[in-house]
Amino acid sequence: MPHPSINHKKSESLYLQVKNVLMDRIESNQWKPNTLIPTEQELIDEFEVSRTTIRQAVNLLVQMDLLEKKQGHGTVVKNQKLMGSLGRLKGFAEEVLEKGKTPRSKLIRQEIRDDLFHEKAALGISENDSLVLIERIRFADDIPIALERSCWPLAIGKNLIKHNLNQAKFYEILEDEGVYLHKAKEIIKAINATIDEADLLGIRPGESLLEMNRISYSISDRPVEYTKTKYRSDQYYYDIDLTR
Repeated sequence: MPHPSINHKKSESLYLQVKNVLMDRIESNQWKPNTLIPTEQELIDEFEVSRTTIRQAVNLLVQMDLLEKKQGHGTVVKNQKLMGSLGRLKGFAEEVLEKGKTPRSKLIRQEIRDDLFHEKAALGISENDSLVLIERIRFADDIPIALERSCWPLAIGKNLIKHNLNQAKFYEILEDEGVYLHKAKEIIKAINATIDEADLLGIRPGESLLEMNRISYSISDRPVEYTKTKYRSDQYYYDIDLTR
């Protein structure tokens, strides 16, 4: 019988229908990264379509950077980039979990500082007060994705550093403490990795990074988070919906 997701009478081209089925298998992690997909003949037999249709569907997924053809081996699933959305306030761990991956962190440092005047100004903290600085490497399925440097007012930061910061999900902790984020401002720009940053992320110095600066506000419109996150551009991208 024909594949249930393929309708030969549908106006949409067969290769696009096949492409959508294969893409769903990739995005749902049914086909895991770095594994071979079924052979051309196996896909022909499954979908009951021509070789040309299968090749068109697969080639389109190669162009979309979801698959990679390896000569002499076959076609493999590429490790998928994480996607951030500019329309919704969420943490790194949430983004990773939504992609079916496992989030993890490695703490670099946690400090109470009184000399970070730019960060104090961003958080509306008096020059005489201290703040909490936390720096972590963020992972998805054990792949280092980003360097995160976050600053918090002292009262909030002290609650965070009571937890295991290799596992902590900051926004969940905040909500447990009765602090709910209402909105955030972000500035995103392209930068190049320094030698130290490259070493921590497992890339070459000078490779491109996406730097995101975020100030998050509570429901009373008080700034509670100032975070600078540097993402590997080969592992992370932003998705923006525009309307007119």
